[in-house]
Amino acid sequence: MSDSSSPRTAPARLPLVDAPHSSALLRSLTGLLARWLPRQRWFAGKGRPLSGLTLVSATELLPSGTGGQTPGLLHLLIRARQSPAPGSDAPPAGDCYQLLLGVRPALPPALAPALVGRPTEGPLRGQAVYEALHDPRLADLLLERLRIPGSLGTLHFGRAQGGRIPSGLPARLLNGEQSNSSVVYGEMFILKLFRRVSPGMNPDLELPLALAETDCDRVPAPAAWFEATWPGTMTEPLTLGVLAPFLVGSTDGWQLALQSLARRTDFTASAHALGRATAEVHTALAAALPTSTLGRPQLEQAAAGMTERLAEAASAVPALRPYRTGLNRAYEALGDYARRGGTCRVQRLHGDLHLGQVLCVPDERGGGSRWSVIDFEGEPARPLTDRRRPGPPVRDIAGMLRSFDYAARQDRAEGSWVESWSRANRAAYCRGYAEASGADPADQRELLRAYETDKAVYEVLYEARHRPAWLHVPMAAVRRLAASPD
Repeated sequence: MSDSSSPRTAPARLPLVDAPHSSALLRSLTGLLARWLPRQRWFAGKGRPLSGLTLVSATELLPSGTGGQTPGLLHLLIRARQSPAPGSDAPPAGDCYQLLLGVRPALPPALAPALVGRPTEGPLRGQAVYEALHDPRLADLLLERLRIPGSLGTLHFGRAQGGRIPSGLPARLLNGEQSNSSVVYGEMFILKLFRRVSPGMNPDLELPLALAETDCDRVPAPAAWFEATWPGTMTEPLTLGVLAPFLVGSTDGWQLALQSLARRTDFTASAHALGRATAEVHTALAAALPTSTLGRPQLEQAAAGMTERLAEAASAVPALRPYRTGLNRAYEALGDYARRGGTCRVQRLHGDLHLGQVLCVPDERGGGSRWSVIDFEGEPARPLTDRRRPGPPVRDIAGMLRSFDYAARQDRAEGSWVESWSRANRAAYCRGYAEASGADPADQRELLRAYETDKAVYEVLYEARHRPAWLHVPMAAVRRLAASPD
């Protein structure tokens, strides 16, 4: 699976927004974007005022036609600087965002909700500027760019060899995503556009490309992608988007788990199969990419980091404070494991594995269904360098175990059935993982318990800040993990 560097048809050289016009363009858009950006669900800096915008790059993918017959498509990378939190001495922070803006003299009624605004000056004066992904014509143009590898200004379009991407597939923008945007093309492909970007290959492109070179078929292989590069100024490109097969008829694991809970049905066969799928992905990643081993210094450092995160979370969430002693026992046990000579293999991981990141897909080969794993981006709030760092497989396993618990806690019914459902599926998942990998997660009890505890502490802090009504979910796990050593 590699980039086709010699396209059969050379891409048209569309005009770029040159340097003199770039400054005028930014001036004309600054006020509009300063109001529009913070309202987008994928904007990461909510709650902190914007202190400035910088235009990183601007490329015309399609110039607007005369007389308004053809909409224009403008690709922007904008760095948004934000004031630090009150009382902080830190310098203003800045994130780089990818924007795709359509340009028309007048918007059709169907596109009115996508309006960003009308500049009163500059090269787009008087034009309607809007979110381009809502416009099927412009979304179709983006697919056409991905069909033919090549470069346009700072943008580079790559494509996997051997695959077929038909033209003219109808575009449908998905709703509900938080940190990215996705467009489905003809129920055949899905394009994920990363909104907040930084230098380095995004794991959601890097890891599926690596897995495509192995025998693992649990992860859809990328069909095309595009990046931004600045020769001589950056060591690595920014991954902007990935086009992958759309898994028609699939249902995510979260919905299936909730259905099982609502109907009071057994889910352990699915959990067991999911454990096997996870192990197959881990095994393939370890074969495709470098691995290493953590010894005593690294494990003791990991335990110290977990202890520090617990202290910070308890400082912010009073409900956590009574359980600090019990939770710290898990981290102390990890330190003892390291001092006894224990080690831990680390490798590339999914990084944010839970029931919403796996799809149950109809299996055309033998009937029934099978699990596929998607969304290798990792936790978007973490720096890209952290998300690309190898880690112990138990970190992914702990994330899935916590997800079973989260699903069970959505069922407000009292009694032991819900608790039994969670325990049974957690155990079945680990059994499936052990059968496929030859390594039982329970054999590394100190590691698994420490990472599950660390994950629960993270969840408490997240829910307290963003979804207080969900705080009871991780707090139930906190009480369990703090009370028992097993």
